[in-house]
Amino acid sequence: MASIFAHGFTAYAFGKTFSKEITTTKFWILGIICAILPDADVIGFKFGIAYEDFWGHRGFSHSLVFALLLGILITFIFYTKKFFSKTGFFLLLYFSICTASHGILDAMTTGGLGIAFFSPFDDTRYFFPWRPIQVSPIGASKFFSIWGIKVLLSELIWIGIPAGIYILVIGFFKKKKTSSVSYDPKNN
Repeated sequence: MASIFAHGFTAYAFGKTFSKEITTTKFWILGIICAILPDADVIGFKFGIAYEDFWGHRGFSHSLVFALLLGILITFIFYTKKFFSKTGFFLLLYFSICTASHGILDAMTTGGLGIAFFSPFDDTRYFFPWRPIQVSPIGASKFFSIWGIKVLLSELIWIGIPAGIYILVIGFFKKKKTSSVSYDPKNN
């Protein structure tokens, strides 16, 4: 898996797409939670759920169906009044993408059994052919080691830099749009 830092930063980067009216503290917190939540499935290890099981690590909670269901649930619970509006649709899309991004990043890592993208319809586990991200260890004690440092450096290169570029590009176009709206040729 990628680390919680990479998943959270990815949600933050996607969130920069939206206007300031939508991006409240609640929006940011929920987006980051959606991006991290699929890894709650590691709790299953404590209850004897095998890695490769439906509820196992990188199983249903990493699927596209789960991402959509969580996006719907989060939007409905926290944005009830906006749920059936254009804004509600975009919030649902954002929370779903944040959740789905988790499995996508994990499918680019160097370890594990793959991602059950199409669960519950197909429990086959998949990786992408290109897997540049170092897999993160499970457990905080293992994360704070040389392995953890290698993971963070890998994520900086393969997630941090592209996400940072995305944030800069989005900011540039937002600024350009704002300046073109405020420009009035009649007054110049």
